[in-house]
Amino acid sequence: MGTFAALEAMPVSGIAERWPALLVPGLTGSKEDFIAVLQTLAQAGRQVVAIDMRGQYETEGPDDPAAYTCPALGNDIDVLAQHVGGGGPVHLVGHSFGGLVTREAVIDGRTKFASYTLMSSGPSAIPGVRAQVSRAMLAELPEVGIERLWQTRMEPEALAAGVPDEIIEFLRGRLLANSVTGMVAMTHAVLSAPDRCDDLAQVGVPTFVLCGEHDDGWPPEAQAEMAHRLGTECMVVPGAAHSPAVEAPETTAAALTRFWNESEARLLN
Repeated sequence: MGTFAALEAMPVSGIAERWPALLVPGLTGSKEDFIAVLQTLAQAGRQVVAIDMRGQYETEGPDDPAAYTCPALGNDIDVLAQHVGGGGPVHLVGHSFGGLVTREAVIDGRTKFASYTLMSSGPSAIPGVRAQVSRAMLAELPEVGIERLWQTRMEPEALAAGVPDEIIEFLRGRLLANSVTGMVAMTHAVLSAPDRCDDLAQVGVPTFVLCGEHDDGWPPEAQAEMAHRLGTECMVVPGAAHSPAVEAPETTAAALTRFWNESEARLLN
């Protein structure tokens, strides 16, 4: 299985009395996408771990496209969750494409999950503008490479959005560190993911849907409908777009902590 890069947060004082949490990023993301919420989440009394998936940023991956399917990546998450939880319950969060991956672990894995949160994710393949961008990336990436893709598409978008220079430099380094094979295979996966809501609903794990009101991935309306099918709550974070943990960290951390504490209380009573 190999070694996975991770960020870990623990309570500043006292011990981790509550069940731990594992946070999984999206396709072009990394563990750093959760930095703004990690310590706040840990202060509620739990260990919180964010990872880079196989082939992402600081986690190495093979040149085999089969290693980057949702089921294959979901198996990684299942094993990692067992390690984080020491065999006990674990709270799981999947952001964007990470939601499509983590639900494989919830549905088909062996870990006992205390709860499951889909953050800015959807029931099936990503639609709309992001689907168009993903298809364009698939067409360009094998020919021009990651560096050229950064220069012609992603860097201009970051500059136009007013992203600070130091963040742009990090984003460039992160993108270039990704496995090209992994990026291509995962992009195919996000464009072809089946709807597994019914399977997820049958598992019975406490589930929560959270998204930004301006999400440009899966529309908030589609995520609300997914929550309805799962028989659970959809929280729409004011002012946030596709990355609530970055754009509204305090609101996101408070929502996750509330949900996790309520899930633990129900499971322990």
